[in-house]
Amino acid sequence: MDFELHDKVALVAGASAGLGFAAAKTLFEEGARLAICSSNQERIDKAAISLSKDTNKVLPIMCDLSKESQIKTLIDRTEAHFGKIDILVTNCGGPPLGTHENLTEKEWELAYNLTFMSTIRLIQSVLPGMKERKFGRIILITSMAAKQPVPNLMLSNSYRAGLLGFAKTLSLEIAENGITVNTVLPGYTATDRLDYFAKEINEQTGKSREEIYNSWQQTVPVKRLGKPEELGALITFLASQQAAYITGTAIAADGGRSAGII
Repeated sequence: MDFELHDKVALVAGASAGLGFAAAKTLFEEGARLAICSSNQERIDKAAISLSKDTNKVLPIMCDLSKESQIKTLIDRTEAHFGKIDILVTNCGGPPLGTHENLTEKEWELAYNLTFMSTIRLIQSVLPGMKERKFGRIILITSMAAKQPVPNLMLSNSYRAGLLGFAKTLSLEIAENGITVNTVLPGYTATDRLDYFAKEINEQTGKSREEIYNSWQQTVPVKRLGKPEELGALITFLASQQAAYITGTAIAADGGRSAGII
């Protein structure tokens, strides 16, 4: 199937590794030109080169998504280089583990700017151009925690759930402009983020990495972890012409782990 992305420009945030890189790779393979960002210049340069050394096809940009000024620079550089942004994939590193009792106000503030406001600011920045061209695809990478809270993930559970409400409301406001807004909710997926969780749990409980990973897999009906490229494929479909009638959805990619029927 041709997803008709050959004349499209995609901006993928948090794309140096993991789910963001998987989304960028799949979009690129379907013909989209890319701007990709990360807070680490060396990592994002390496990711870009692994896709293409041609900056007319892949443009790496360093950006701290918790900083409003750096998001503005990211958008300005992308639009100056490619002339437009048709597809936006929002993504960022997840906030730290923690419960209500042990999280500080500073940690809440940092997570607010990185996890929540980075998405709002990115979307606000690309909307004028999308409205003018009467086309846009906005895809938020959040987490299964947005619908089914995960113990010890108070920050992620709170802010990612808030993004679901934002995305649904926005989808209603801009649908007539030819712009779709959808959210993807990955479950346990084989990424560096999961390794971080395993290390934290190991330090707290003494359980081995193998025991921790096995316990996660046993909670998933398909009895395995997700692959980043599986989420990348879903995101690429949502970015396609064929998905023009899909908006306002929150799609779980979690191996059936979420207990709810919607």
